Amino acid sequence: MMMNQGRIVKVSGPLVVAENMRNSNMLDVVHVSEMKLIGEILEIHEDKASIQVYEETSGLGPGEPVVTTNAPLSVELGPGLIENIFDGIQRPLEAMRAATGNNITRGIKIAALSREKEWDFVPVVKPGDQVQAGDIIGTVQENEVFEHRIMVPYGIEGTIESIEQGRFTIESTVARVKTKNGDTVELTMMQKWPVRKERPYKEKLPPNEPLITGQRIIDTLFPIASGGVAAIPGPFGSGKTVVQHQLAKWAEADLVVYIGCGERGNEMTDVLMEFPELKDPQTGHALMKRTVLIANTSDMPVAAREASIYTGITIAEYFRDMGYTVALMADSTSRWAEALREMSGRLEEMPGEEGYPAYLSSRLSQFYERAGKVKTLGSGDRIGAISAIGAVSPPGGDISEPVSQATLRIVKVFWGLDYNLSYKRHFPAINWLQSYSLYQDKLSDWYRENISRDWNKYRGDMMRILQEEAELQEIVQLVGIDSLSPTDRVTLEAARSIREDYLQQNAFNEEDTYTTLDKQFRMLKIILAFYEKSQEAVKKGVDINSLFSMPVREKISRMKYIPQTEGSKPYDDIEDELSKQIGSLIGG
Repeated sequence: MMMNQGRIVKVSGPLVVAENMRNSNMLDVVHVSEMKLIGEILEIHEDKASIQVYEETSGLGPGEPVVTTNAPLSVELGPGLIENIFDGIQRPLEAMRAATGNNITRGIKIAALSREKEWDFVPVVKPGDQVQAGDIIGTVQENEVFEHRIMVPYGIEGTIESIEQGRFTIESTVARVKTKNGDTVELTMMQKWPVRKERPYKEKLPPNEPLITGQRIIDTLFPIASGGVAAIPGPFGSGKTVVQHQLAKWAEADLVVYIGCGERGNEMTDVLMEFPELKDPQTGHALMKRTVLIANTSDMPVAAREASIYTGITIAEYFRDMGYTVALMADSTSRWAEALREMSGRLEEMPGEEGYPAYLSSRLSQFYERAGKVKTLGSGDRIGAISAIGAVSPPGGDISEPVSQATLRIVKVFWGLDYNLSYKRHFPAINWLQSYSLYQDKLSDWYRENISRDWNKYRGDMMRILQEEAELQEIVQLVGIDSLSPTDRVTLEAARSIREDYLQQNAFNEEDTYTTLDKQFRMLKIILAFYEKSQEAVKKGVDINSLFSMPVREKISRMKYIPQTEGSKPYDDIEDELSKQIGSLIGG
């Protein structure tokens, strides 16, 4: 391949301008200076190219060479992705540390996937079989819990001429395919894909099943569909990262891709330290055994933040194409938008709102639109899904700023974090009056068929009680609680029970950190039974203080800690006790 060489004429932070680049293409990867720093062409004016450099540019000067590779920024996809930690442009951090020590050396070239490691390849097709793009030709057991499926790359169709079984590196030929025009194509276990190009699929499917997270406020009030998109905006310290950790750990996904995009280094360190230690509830092994981490902290070059989001979603699409369900966490898209703003400013583009580029909305849309539930390429009806959950960090917690507003126009679920709730130690600090889920109607049939016909009614009753509480609290603040009628006092007490006994969840308690949908339904049923029976009782003249001091109240407040293994009996017992105690008060 002919290399086109230019030379630097201007350096402005991560932006480098080079001349004599007439034969280059937009979005080509280039090597900048003798150190061969990695960059990407953003703009071309006549023979000058504007390049964003993904590494530190200090010390560069005019006259240094710039060489184009004539290829777009791509990721390597194959065995070795799982359990790995990459930077924003898919360089493996562990391998880099082994090669250069704790500080990343500029211009270092390390392959994303190991070329030396051998994997056990087990074919699932035989010579003479017809294959097309997306078909699985073999599997590799990547670790104790994850089976990596080797697929025919996009654009290849034909007959298997030969296929091997045994231990191979990712560059070894494992199969040969004779195409329709008579050519023989060698297949390896690795394929490459440009990060800014969406991987193709047969058909996008409607999201009609929930992504079960075990977090009660999410599953009950604001569910996300499998293949859905959600945003978690919230101010500093309101628990965005903690919510994402909980979702990464407990969401019913086969695989987790976690992108730490421009977050503080110490937060990313927590993730890197915690994930290998966390025990995966689904498999009993370390959570890291089904996780890919992309670490691009705020002290790393700003341009690489932009790449990290695309690197992450492309890796997620690759696993989706195998037929897996992927949970993708982006923490945080605000930092990515800030990187776009910085590069846009250096390119002297016309700024949009608050200095963000005019194309902010379209870039966010391009990212979130790559999530979804799809019928994958290949023969058969293989279905895969990517659920994308993006944290947004608005300055000062003000969600009227452009990144939050652009995100809310795209996503279907909004989990609004509230600093006041986190200050009161109420976690998850999701504000039930501000948040919403537009998947609720689509998922109601699933809940009705798989959990209970009453699920949607109970959910509606719960939201109504919480909204009534907000209105009553305004009256209480003005004229005091004694001015309320007994029925209103019962509403306040039921709302308190919903908040403290149901919506509040302790991530550090083994029984409370995750709640099955069946347990959620039983808990909700008991709290609403207390509300309805108490309303009846006060109408018959029962004193509210005797209602609120019933011994069964203690059991209701502690039912979240009942082990899942005990089944339905403890909840039935609490319900019976509640009926008896209220019955005796009415009868007395």
